[in-house]
Amino acid sequence: MSRAYNFSAGPATLPETVLQQAQAELLDWHGVGASIVELSHRGPEFLQVAQEAEADLRTLMSIPQDYAVLFLQGGATTQQALIALNFAAPGQTVDYAVTGHWGKTALKQVKPYVDAKVAANGEAGGFRDIPAYGQWQLSKDAAYVHYTANETIHGVEFRDIPDTGDVPLVGDFSSSIVSEPLDVSKFGILYAGAQKNLGPVGVSVVIVRRDLLERAGQPRAEILDYRAHVKGESMLNTPPTWNWYLAGLVFKWMIAQGGVSEFAQRNARKSALLYRTIDESGGFYRNEVAAGARSRMNVPFFLKDEALDKPFLKEAEAAGLISLKGHRALGGMRASIYNAMPEEGVQALADFMRDFQNRNG
Repeated sequence: MSRAYNFSAGPATLPETVLQQAQAELLDWHGVGASIVELSHRGPEFLQVAQEAEADLRTLMSIPQDYAVLFLQGGATTQQALIALNFAAPGQTVDYAVTGHWGKTALKQVKPYVDAKVAANGEAGGFRDIPAYGQWQLSKDAAYVHYTANETIHGVEFRDIPDTGDVPLVGDFSSSIVSEPLDVSKFGILYAGAQKNLGPVGVSVVIVRRDLLERAGQPRAEILDYRAHVKGESMLNTPPTWNWYLAGLVFKWMIAQGGVSEFAQRNARKSALLYRTIDESGGFYRNEVAAGARSRMNVPFFLKDEALDKPFLKEAEAAGLISLKGHRALGGMRASIYNAMPEEGVQALADFMRDFQNRNG
């Protein structure tokens, strides 16, 4: 079987060696005579998987011990609602930087619970840049400041960490987590859906500074309470064990490859190659994001003539390059080049783009 280069934005490509290991262990995990997905989440076998996954993620991200790590069901959108319930009082002010579709989504999730203020908004410019920090309107009494580190649809990425002073910073890192070194200590809360860089869809990671768990938050059921999940070691109810297991395999793969510093270099090379291919095309391809805000993970681009979109996608698929169609909100194309996308895949895409231009330019 020949695997394609999969540029999907999420669920996204996984490391081939991870999939092969999961395949080999599917029927019999480590000689116990059953699959890990069939074993109790409270049994010694899965507890080993869970403990190793947390330890490996802590190693990858250099997570300080005064931060709790949770592996929870659902996606990042669920966490967006829970963050307000857990860390803001009813009606309390919270600040949101809106730099794309997912920033707008995060804001929408909290409006029923808090006084949500838009501290910065890039929508007037089509979400093609990040508003300068000097223009942000931050509230002194905010419970927290939230931003989306990388916008998967619009291809906009923060290249530094906002300074919010004494107000806790909350970061949605769903599409850029573990893509480069990150100073966790600058955040109150980090969260990410797994299905881009961490593993399969269906599990999310939440990293929270323990002192914030002392906040009363708002009335909520125990299942919606981060404190209860921390106490229950992410097993307050039956967790998505298969997803957690696969994420753990991805962590081990990353460590074996050299960790986040190595992937930062790879990601810089991959994105530079793709943007160079676009910029040197003489307008045949274009990316509309400001150069300083271009995402390393998600590269949206447009062809000079929309009539070429369908032939481009059809020929790309025939060449083993799949899932390049842009999000319906923007159209065009989008290449998502997360950690598991090898450099050879981006090179193959760049070569195809140049060849397509030569034949259609």
